[in-house]
Amino acid sequence: MIKIIAIAVWVCAATLGAVFYSFQAAGERGVGEKPKPMLGGLDYVKTDVISVPLIRDSKIGGYFLAKLVYTVEPEQIKKLSIPAEALITDQVYSYLYANPQIDFTKKATIDLNAFRAAIRDTVNARVGSNLVHEVLVDQVNFLSKDEIRDNWLRRRQDSDTAAAGAAKPAEADAPPAH
Repeated sequence: MIKIIAIAVWVCAATLGAVFYSFQAAGERGVGEKPKPMLGGLDYVKTDVISVPLIRDSKIGGYFLAKLVYTVEPEQIKKLSIPAEALITDQVYSYLYANPQIDFTKKATIDLNAFRAAIRDTVNARVGSNLVHEVLVDQVNFLSKDEIRDNWLRRRQDSDTAAAGAAKPAEADAPPAH
């Protein structure tokens, strides 16, 4: 009986020693990888859809629609006296109107990397600190004036058709009157 108790105490001591040693060794080396700079401590903030009318030759040629995501440090964004989304929206408008050479009807003239970098750099320059670390594109669309008109007409026709179908009386259901 004493031998069984001694073996049990020895197994418990060996197990505790192995666990203690493994925690010590893991603490010195570190567990896992260090977090990447873009994953630690930054908030991802989404904007609402930003709609910018593009004016060419004193006429509206279409609408630039963008939904952006930007990364900021939480401490920095709390220091702002105006909403960060207002700054981003203003910079999108300023960028598009300051660069009239951008033609959204030709995909070859659109440089999204330059667009994202310009938004980030101008917001940071305006604030005076490194507020926005990265601007990510969630959605970008361009709708020409003709596409908007076609969509509007199609919706109007669909609603007129649905209203006409609902307005027809159910003549087949009523019994004949004699």
